[in-house]
This record gives sequence, structure tokens and C-alpha cells, in this order.
Amino acid sequence: MHDKSPMPASAVSPTSDGNAVVTTAWPETTGAQALMQALIAEGVTTFFGYPGGAIMPIYDALFDFGDELQHVLVRHEQGAIHAAQGFARASGKTGVVFATSGPGATNLVTGLADALIDSTPLVCITGQVFAHLLGTDAFQETDVINITMPVTKWNCQVTDASELPEAIAKAFYIAASGRPGPVLVDITKNAQLQLFRCPPYQPCTYIRSYRPKPIVRESYIAEAAALINQAEKPFILFGQGVLLGNAEAEFRAFVEKSGIPAAWTLLGLSALPTDHPLNVGMLGMHGNYGPNVLTNSCDVLIAVGMRFDDRVTGRLDKYARQAKVIHLDIDPAEIDKNVKATVPVWGDCKETLPLLTKAIKQKTHPEWLELFRHHTREELETVIEPEMNPMDGPITMAEVIQILNELTQGDAVIVTDVGQHQMVASRYTAFKQTRSNITSGGLGTMGFALPAAIGAKFGAPHRTVVCIAGDGGFQMTLQELGVIQQSGLEVKILVLNNRFLGMVRQWQELFNDRRYSSVDIISPDFPLLASAYGIPGSCVEQREHLHDALVTMMETPGAYLLEVKTGKENNVFPMVPQGCSVSEIRLK
Repeated sequence: MHDKSPMPASAVSPTSDGNAVVTTAWPETTGAQALMQALIAEGVTTFFGYPGGAIMPIYDALFDFGDELQHVLVRHEQGAIHAAQGFARASGKTGVVFATSGPGATNLVTGLADALIDSTPLVCITGQVFAHLLGTDAFQETDVINITMPVTKWNCQVTDASELPEAIAKAFYIAASGRPGPVLVDITKNAQLQLFRCPPYQPCTYIRSYRPKPIVRESYIAEAAALINQAEKPFILFGQGVLLGNAEAEFRAFVEKSGIPAAWTLLGLSALPTDHPLNVGMLGMHGNYGPNVLTNSCDVLIAVGMRFDDRVTGRLDKYARQAKVIHLDIDPAEIDKNVKATVPVWGDCKETLPLLTKAIKQKTHPEWLELFRHHTREELETVIEPEMNPMDGPITMAEVIQILNELTQGDAVIVTDVGQHQMVASRYTAFKQTRSNITSGGLGTMGFALPAAIGAKFGAPHRTVVCIAGDGGFQMTLQELGVIQQSGLEVKILVLNNRFLGMVRQWQELFNDRRYSSVDIISPDFPLLASAYGIPGSCVEQREHLHDALVTMMETPGAYLLEVKTGKENNVFPMVPQGCSVSEIRLK
């Protein structure tokens, strides 16, 4: 067995005066072994992958490190990268993925794109053919560097083992620093096998051409504070930057001292408890009525760690034209990209928020806050109450979430797929803890939920993890049930089955005269399918059985799959139609 911590070989050399001096030559190791040592030095304990020919030397080296590195064998490389995303989002650490060359590497592309737009730190290690075969169309050779360049924060190819430690160190530093994102290191097979003298691993802390944190300009802090102190109708929009910056406490202090109503983007959910008195709800296309309408009434708009995505802003030429805009972001590229900032506050919000909080006055805005509450009551009567407490008809997704809230008490990690159920879960799930909402935001990747929930459970093993998926998205990655079976994971799986590709069907109903084209989907018996993987499950169709079915799901030890048959043509409202202003949001 390979000695994982070999002592360096020693040699004796005479000096010019004849005295003996002991010099040290570092031990020979293969590139693959050096990679294992680098992962351990970076604090990696768990990662996800799928072996193949071009990465086989790395997997061979892994055999000797099994007591320190846990490899989770997925059923598809896309499952590996979504699992790594879930791990990163739940734990706050960098997710790690292994894949072989060719199709193995290209199967990562969707997850890379998803991680880039959602700022998820990942290090992806791909095997590659021998260096002398590059460019020859060898078996399972693809130009993974050029393929992944648009969807990675940084990538590189290693063709010599001596370059490997520095490349891995840079990869971890770039992935996690500044605005996080995915990186990819492609390692040729000869570099994996090559012996070289490997010095002690040195983590990377500085790259001359890379400045992950902008310099905080106190003049901008002062300008922002002056605008906030003078504001009569200020409004805070907060996004995932608060979570990524580990600035939840700093953000809460800012909100409470300012007394300003705060609304969240899809990925900002759980940065502030949903029951906080100044938390006024969700922004965007299917967000709450008040936050959307009143965006076009506020006098100062304070954006914290969010990027003014089109699903939040609607028509830009009709978005908050009356407001002075203060934009706090670590990525200068986001400032003025979509919405012009009156005052740009560059920097890590964990650093900028305390400075801003110190500079503002303690205030309350009772009349302004009452406007949000007024719109909440209107939405409650028109949308929320009928959805969460229906008197008759089929089961609604909202009433499922309401019962789930009762059972989890806001303490679970909720991982959602993409579609109607995603919007309903985001609107109605109660969260008390941070890093509790995991979903595919910017890319909207169907099939995300199940593998991401697996990764989240590895990342937060002591927390309850609930995967919520639709019948369409679940079938895209359901093979990852095999990981739950093999690893013995306790993941609760809730499939909300409306027998349609629901969100596409809703748009076809509203905007295409009910011309339902290719959205009627037939699904397998989901509980029976789960049983093939050794996972118990059940299906519920009647409202009177729903509560007990959810209790059974939550109380059954280990994994469990519950399928809930919901209304086929239920729609998600409120809704800002595409191409409309946020103030044109529809309640029905």
C-alpha cells in the first residue's frame, strides 16, 4: 500500500570547506497520489464522481486513501455535479467532482452552467487522454477546456505532474474566493501516472492578476447612508450574496436598525427568517404582490447581494424608475449591468454591511410597512387562503407545503426542482435557519432536486433534507435513487404530480389559448419504482389522507418517497407576465 505521508529521502553533500550538509529531496509520487494529498490538505472529505478509462489512475490512487476521502458513486455525471452543488450550498464548503474524459466531462456542462450563474463553488477534476494523443480524435477525447470555458470561472489543463499541485491550489482558491463559482482542472493520463518529486502542498492565497474582493470605498458608504437616512419609502432587496458572504447576522442587524421592509430573491430565501416582522416576502415573476407593486413606489431601493435578474425586474424600462438605487455587490460586473446604481457599494457584504449599519440612523417606517401589509391582506384573500386551505377540489401544492411546515417547524433543508412546485414551495415554505433553501435559480435546471438533495444530506448530515420535485423533473435524474440505496441516506422525497409539465402548461393556457403542446406526461408508479431501490413509499390522492401520509414520510426511518396527486390545471399566482412591469402583476 502506498505510504500517504512518506518521509523525504535524505542525501549528504560536502561543502567547499569539507563539512557535510544534509540536503532534502522530496519523495517521488505520482500525479494521482499528489492530487489525493492536495484534496486532503484542502479539507475535502466527501466528493462525487464516476470512474472511466482516462481517470482510472486517479481512482487507483483513491483506493489507498479511502479512510480519509469519501467518494460517492453516482449514476450519471450530471448527478455528480448537482450533488456537489447541493453539498456546497448546504455546507458552505467547496463541492468536488470527478469525471472521466469525453462524455464524462461533457455530462458536467449543464451543472457547470448552473453553478456559474448561481455562484456555487465547485472544483471539477476530469481525466483526459495521454498528452501525445491530444488533438488526434483519440477514443473519448474532447476539448473540454474550450467546451467549458464559457461556463467556468476558471479552467486549465495539466499535462505534466509537476504542475498539478499548483493547479489544484489555484482551483480551490478561485472557486471559493470573491464571487464563488465552478472551476475545472483537466488532467492528462500521463500526468496522473508520472512520478515526480512532490514538495509539501501549499494552498493558494494570492494570484497577482486576480482580485476577488474590491476595495471598499468609504465615500460610497457615506453616500448610501445619507440616502437611507433621508428616505421616506426605502425598500431592501436581498439575494444569495448575503448567504455566500456568511453575512446573515450583519444583514439582520442592518435591517433591524434601518427598520426597512426587506424582500428576497429566489436564492436569497432563508438569509432572513421568513417570519421576521420586516421580511415582506418574495420578489419576481411569481413573488408576492406587495413587494412587486411597491418596487415602483419606493424612493430608495437597496439591493444587497442580488443581480437584478429579469425574473425579478420584469421590464427594465418600467422598473423602479422613481427610485434612487444603492447596490451592494462583491462583483463589480453586476453593478450597472441591468439597473443603473445611484450609489455603487463594491465589496463583500460581510464587510460593507456593518459599515453601512454604523452610518445609518435608527428608524422605523410604520406607514410604509403598513402598505406592504395591506397588499399582503389582499393577496391572502385572493390567492393564499384558497391555495393553502381549499374547501374542495383536488389537492393543491400549497396545502402540501403548509402541512410540511407544521412537521418541519422551519428547520429542514428544502431542495426543490424547477417548475410550478418550485415557485409554490419558495412562496410558502417557512425557514428559520440559513442555508435551508437549495434550488436551481438562474439556469432553471430540471432534474436538479434529487441529486442536489443527496449532496445536501452529505453536506448537512444532521439536518432533515426534503427533496420536492415535480413529476417531469424527477424523471430526469431518478436514477440517482441508486445513490440513496447504496449510501443508506435519509432523504425524504416528495413528488408533486399534476400529470403535466406544469409551468409550460400554465403559459400555454394563459398565452397560447390552451394549445397544450407536448406537456401531457405519463409517469411510472413512483412508489413502486422507489421500492425497486429499497426505498419505501406511498401515494396519496385524497385530502383527508394527506396529513397522515406526510407524517408517515417524515417519521419513517431512512429514505421515503411520497407521491401526491395534485390538481392538473392549477396555476401559480401572483404572476408578472413576461414583458410586463412588476406593477402589472396579476393575482388571478
